[in-house]
Amino acid sequence: MDNLDALILGVIQGLTEFLPVSSSGHLELGKAILGDTSVPEESLMFTVVVHFATALSTIVVFRKDIVEILSGLFSFKWNEETQFSAKIVLSMIPAVIVGLFFEEQLEALFGGNIMLVGCMLLVTAVLLYFADRAKDTQKNVTFSNAFIIGVSQAVAMIPGISRSGATISTSVLLGNDKSKAARFSFLMVIPLIFGKIAKDLMDGALTTQTGNVSVLVIGFVAAFVAGLVACTWMIKLVKKSKLSWFAIYCLIVGVIAIGFSIYNQA
Repeated sequence: MDNLDALILGVIQGLTEFLPVSSSGHLELGKAILGDTSVPEESLMFTVVVHFATALSTIVVFRKDIVEILSGLFSFKWNEETQFSAKIVLSMIPAVIVGLFFEEQLEALFGGNIMLVGCMLLVTAVLLYFADRAKDTQKNVTFSNAFIIGVSQAVAMIPGISRSGATISTSVLLGNDKSKAARFSFLMVIPLIFGKIAKDLMDGALTTQTGNVSVLVIGFVAAFVAGLVACTWMIKLVKKSKLSWFAIYCLIVGVIAIGFSIYNQA
């Protein structure tokens, strides 16, 4: 992977992280199209770095919400902010379990398996289609909802299944307000990404020997800037747009990916 490839993939990550179209799936497709020859561990490291960049962009966009949550949390009272934080922690449990006990199996999925990405994009399309047919409400995310949404987030660690698409769709299908579902979806991933980075640092996985440093830096900056733009835009768009448009997009890209995989195997 060269610097130009890193720039392109960083932009792809930044734009697709906040759209329900699977950022990890698009990264795998992008790497396949660009001819990336990274081994699975290196490929996963680049994915983690650009996800870290979009986590920072999420913090910037939701800085007021995060300050309010932290202020309420450190008041040491069972208030709305503390309950929201507890729901975030609860939603993290399934993904933490998968990350701790199935890391090697997960890494193997990030080796350019385009057929898998295509099939999972079709799954994302189905989720978005059914979520679009759900009625919009004013309901808040409950504790039981938070855990179920967390399960969908864990499943979305498979490349091709959109994390935001899976979590927002699950939340909406549970009867939650679409705007509140999107807010919860964007905020719930921040602790997981920082936790993943911390784990890799302690394990010695994220070192300069793992890959080209300039590639990681360029990918990081590109993903951060693109993420700022996409997140700000998506907040406005999610209140007005229909998820069916994203379902159609995932369906088209998924079919193309499957066709691309079959053609290359022929």
